Amino acid sequence: MPPLLGHLGLSPQRPLYKAYKQDPDKVRAYLTKTYPEAVSEAKRYGARLYFVDEASFRSDAHRGTTWGKIGETPVVRDSGGRFGFKLISAVSARGDLHFDVIEGTMNADTFIAFLQKLRHDAGCPVFIIADNAKYHHSKKVSAFLETQAGQIMMAFLPPYSPELNPDEQVWNHAKAQAGKRSIRNKQEMEAVIFATMQAIQQKIDLVKSFFRLTDTAYAKDFG
Repeated sequence: MPPLLGHLGLSPQRPLYKAYKQDPDKVRAYLTKTYPEAVSEAKRYGARLYFVDEASFRSDAHRGTTWGKIGETPVVRDSGGRFGFKLISAVSARGDLHFDVIEGTMNADTFIAFLQKLRHDAGCPVFIIADNAKYHHSKKVSAFLETQAGQIMMAFLPPYSPELNPDEQVWNHAKAQAGKRSIRNKQEMEAVIFATMQAIQQKIDLVKSFFRLTDTAYAKDFG
């Protein structure tokens, strides 16, 4: 680092990326009204509060570094094929992590099926906070929630605000780990992703740490 920049109090840092479409007023409303109301409603029904998100893993996405001779870029052989794998997960500030594979297209039906499974596995009512994917707001999901009588409830993050969702860190961590592996086919990808997700699931302190970042600390005290 050039000495002048150091004297100015600057250092090399990884930047945080935020969508330019993000509305600060909507973020403020979420933090001061939507989220506190969600916590209040969850307490009323004895519900556990989960953040939910979906992600895709691709065979041609690689992360990480490896050692090599100076001036010679290392080459890691892979299958050259392109295939993917989709998952949905939910995390709580208690350190819980639930996940499932998405077979086919993610839509209202598959989302509802995951919510039902999450409620069953949690063993108590659940309050979901999700992003603004179109099917999250669908009439079918809304109609389903109306039948749940406080067993499954949902609120939404402000648009273009993934940094407020602790569940995003599950994917960041999982993709960083899986992206270092050489995967030859979809079966290997499935095995690697499952092993990675199960490893995260067993590390309760790691999952809790996803709620301690600057943008997610608002949710660390209720799970």
